[in-house]
Amino acid sequence: MDKCIFCEIARHNIPADIVSENDDVMAFADINPATKGHILVIPKPHSTNLFDIEEALFVKVLCLVRRIARVMPEVLGCSGVNLFHSAGETAWQEVMHFHLHIVPRYGKEELRRPFAPVPAKEAELKETASALAQKLTNK
Repeated sequence: MDKCIFCEIARHNIPADIVSENDDVMAFADINPATKGHILVIPKPHSTNLFDIEEALFVKVLCLVRRIARVMPEVLGCSGVNLFHSAGETAWQEVMHFHLHIVPRYGKEELRRPFAPVPAKEAELKETASALAQKLTNK
């Protein structure tokens, strides 16, 4: 792995404002926050994104995300949070190390949805759901 910035942070070779860490996962403040208190949670071993992270490690990341998100309203005064993950360049992934963003929401920030919901065609919904369900059943 060529100089992955999150691997370097996990090894403490690059400074970060760490919120929590153990042998497997780490949470730290995003240096380009969307809102006050924006936190990134990563697995310490390198995984590129959702497609290759080991399930047990993914669960550990999610558990830490939940622990942090649950204290944010009390500590930061936010009234909600958004969780974001981008898997692949076409999905806006910029750092090729699995990470989940926890973005506290206060109600007045200028954040916008990354997409505009558009009603789907019923046939397309059925076809997509059926194809996914079949693939999951066959695994």
